[in-house]
Amino acid sequence: MKINIKYFGMIAETTGKNEEILEVNEGMSTVELKDRQIKTYQIADPESVQLAVNHNLNTEVELKEGDEVAFLPPFAGG
Repeated sequence: MKINIKYFGMIAETTGKNEEILEVNEGMSTVELKDRQIKTYQIADPESVQLAVNHNLNTEVELKEGDEVAFLPPFAGG
């Protein structure tokens, strides 16, 4: 199945791209996807990377065909 991945901030700089379409196995979870992409691109500080699936933050779900997954860098606040 195909999913659309978007990268933001320092993650986009590390990967060298803003988005890509990936072919993944049916039943892949967001946790598995995050681990895969962190290893593939050697993303620094993986604990601070958040995922949003179809604009929903902190979603640990099984991915579906056509899902949009955003890899978000740490947020600064104050």
